Amino acid sequence: MLLQNKLNNSYLTYCTNIHAAEEWPDVMTKLRLFLPKIKQDISIDKKFGLGLRLAASAAKDLTKEENFYEFQEFLKETNSYVFTINGFPYGNFHGKPVKEGAYKPDWSDDLRLNYTNLLADHLSKLLPDGIEGSISTVPGTYKPWSQGNDGDKIVNKIIINILKHIAHLIKIKRSTGKEISLSLEPEPYCFLETISETITFFQNRLFSKESVDFLSKLINLNAVDTEKNLRFHLGICYDVCHAAVEFEDPKKSITDIQNSGIRITKLQLSSAIKIAKVNKNTYETLKSLDEPVYMHQVVEKTGSVLKRFPDLSDAFKQIENSFGSEWRIHFHVPIFLKKMDKFDTTQDFLKEILSIHKQNPISQHLEVETYTWDVLPSNYKNTPVNEAIARELNWVIGELS
Repeated sequence: MLLQNKLNNSYLTYCTNIHAAEEWPDVMTKLRLFLPKIKQDISIDKKFGLGLRLAASAAKDLTKEENFYEFQEFLKETNSYVFTINGFPYGNFHGKPVKEGAYKPDWSDDLRLNYTNLLADHLSKLLPDGIEGSISTVPGTYKPWSQGNDGDKIVNKIIINILKHIAHLIKIKRSTGKEISLSLEPEPYCFLETISETITFFQNRLFSKESVDFLSKLINLNAVDTEKNLRFHLGICYDVCHAAVEFEDPKKSITDIQNSGIRITKLQLSSAIKIAKVNKNTYETLKSLDEPVYMHQVVEKTGSVLKRFPDLSDAFKQIENSFGSEWRIHFHVPIFLKKMDKFDTTQDFLKEILSIHKQNPISQHLEVETYTWDVLPSNYKNTPVNEAIARELNWVIGELS
């Protein structure tokens, strides 16, 4: 591993949302338990960059001087640092049902704005000099919430709050010199779902003249400098699992984003479940994965036609209509596995993305995000989590070396 786990002009890490910890004491307990073990297998003698996940309650607790000092000392002791934060899940993310609650509060709610501002404040104090920071976040809202009678009102509030956060990031840069970007993360069955509609939303709404004018008044800059700052501080978190589930074309999707002048400020390395041909045995194969904690959106492809289901249980209700079609399921699985016992994975999609990145870096921030270890089939839970995470990171290093 290179200095500060920098590889192919990018920083590689894993996301600590893998560890069940919503309160600050639990965050520290899990980090003390797992990080030294993971680091020993990855970069024992070099700095290790961390992808930190903080729930709102933990983020609030970190404002206490004694807690922040404790964390800084831990980072020194372990020769680690923080360069990216997962600001997607606001509250509980393990053990209890999450489902569409993962998108609450969405960007139409000031709670989301205040929470993300606080994350940026923390990151500005933790971020080493000379390294850009990123915060990944909800892709606006859950799609059904933007489609009712109040849909336009909700979308307009989403835009306003995102721009207010960008103003906060610009003010942080002015006062501290630290550069942090917000990364909207497209996800199946969300307001920003496909790469195409994400690009359209950025170009027509987030980067529009109206948005630039609104932001210009917040930060007291002319239109040209305002737009330059907006395009720097606001980008996309490209989650490979999500893109694979949506049947995106790896090369085209990356090229389209780049040609649109949108930065990919974070690249989440993840893999999904793939059923090449749904048949009468598919339900038995997958029923154990229909668990109550996470959303497992399904995208079905029949010929060139895509059909979407909000969760695996919804796809099961009409499974006979899907016989012969391909299913891709939003269920994060270990990225080092091309095939599991009863189904395939989208590892080939991930390998193609890494191949593209190897030739021409896509993003400075690479983050492995397999957060579903607790709900995987039992025969995949035999390996200690720290060993599994290290294996995933080493697999990425192998692909990029």
